[in-house]
Amino acid sequence: MIADLHNHTPLCNHATGELDDYIQKAIINNTRYFGFSDHAPMKFDEKYRMRFTEMPSYEHSVLEAKRRYQEDIEILLGYEVDYLEGYIDERVLNAKVDYFIGSVHFINKWGFDNPEFIGHYKEQDIDTIWQEYFDTIESMAKTGLFDIVGHLDLIKVFNFLPNKDIRPMAQNALKAIKKADMVIELNMAGYRKPVKEAYPSKILLAMMRELDIPITFSSDAHSPDQVGLFSEQLVMLAKEFSYDKCAVFKNRDRQLINF
Repeated sequence: MIADLHNHTPLCNHATGELDDYIQKAIINNTRYFGFSDHAPMKFDEKYRMRFTEMPSYEHSVLEAKRRYQEDIEILLGYEVDYLEGYIDERVLNAKVDYFIGSVHFINKWGFDNPEFIGHYKEQDIDTIWQEYFDTIESMAKTGLFDIVGHLDLIKVFNFLPNKDIRPMAQNALKAIKKADMVIELNMAGYRKPVKEAYPSKILLAMMRELDIPITFSSDAHSPDQVGLFSEQLVMLAKEFSYDKCAVFKNRDRQLINF
């Protein structure tokens, strides 16, 4: 897998392993561009992210790794930023990074992908939950703040699937992503979750292809052994929908490369 842009560090408090271990696994995988994009700090759900005071050490450690491994692989610096209205912080948005991943992990402050709160799925209409999720993705895209959409259909993580056709639910979000000129990651973490498939689904990939929305690749690794774990499946999935280029970033500038 030539590019792998969404990976974490122990600073998020739910990942393990040293940066070097992630990078060395990526080198073994023949990855050319490897990005760290750990959970950006914010004054909400602070248990699962770095603190604002840790931003300098995070950025320094990634940039130092970039220098040390420059002969073997290109290391990129990013943040995964939770889109939650009222909580996005300028200290994050002003960081000098290669890219920002915009992700939705909350619907009205409900952490829907956290097993601690899984019971909430049974308290609401599943189709309403899915529509609210994609409405939030649409709002995130319309901010114009981010470069990559993280795990587009994360709402399926526990395999609670809608009764209705997903396409009308997602169409406005995808149009907003296209208008914002964002990239959507193909994220292999779904293979490790109850849903047992990549983010996004084939239905959404077909819609993305029709809109000519660019893609990139991500392990979303929280431990070194997860780096590139399902890379062959992810690349095959992209090729199934006639993608042959993926996005990488440098200083927020996008480049499409062949894979």
